[in-house]
Amino acid sequence: MLSRNERQDIVKDSDSDEDKYRATQESKDEEKPRPSSPQREVTEAEMLSFLSLTLQMGHKDQDRLEDCWTKMEEFDTPFYGQTMVGARYCHILCVLHFTDHNMNGVDRTDDRLWNIRDLFEIIRTKFSKFYNPSEHFAVDEVILKLKVRVLFKQYIPKKKRISFGIKMFNLCDATGYKYDMHFYLGKDRQSAAQHLTATHATVTNLTRGVEGFGHKLYMDNFISSPDLFDNLA
Repeated sequence: MLSRNERQDIVKDSDSDEDKYRATQESKDEEKPRPSSPQREVTEAEMLSFLSLTLQMGHKDQDRLEDCWTKMEEFDTPFYGQTMVGARYCHILCVLHFTDHNMNGVDRTDDRLWNIRDLFEIIRTKFSKFYNPSEHFAVDEVILKLKVRVLFKQYIPKKKRISFGIKMFNLCDATGYKYDMHFYLGKDRQSAAQHLTATHATVTNLTRGVEGFGHKLYMDNFISSPDLFDNLA
């Protein structure tokens, strides 16, 4: 038989164990991700704010998106928080699409840029439509930093400041204005059939809209070739 004191000690131990179990369960419930509240429809004003923030980020040196909304004094930029809440910006960024993936007739096999092709062509056309370029042009390649997986992502060590990313060829005038642009999406079969190098075909396509106006074109030795000079002449 247990004494009265021993029975009381057992009851106390069982109560403390039950309290510990309840505390553990409550902490687990708190750790479970709670369902997010449904997001409202994106308005036109929000879309304009989103685009303005995205353009502004091109002039910032932050490595992470979260740093734009940080409260740390060395990184704090009130403009972002005053324009849009960071969570709202990330939500729009996640659901943003420029092409309906369920739309019939979308060619996803021959065009690797199909999901933003319409937007890209609109921007490229507007660049050349509303600007009268100067006499001097330059063609050069740049690497756009990109972390996602795409088939045409390039790795160029020791050549560019950014080793991994998408290669783009730009046609710019002496003021630095980008008059036309072209993404490198991999080997061009049509150009290969014509025995043209990739850079030869790229320069030819970029300068097609300014032929016959007497512009002077500059490029480095990576792009230049005797066949290209003969073709341009």
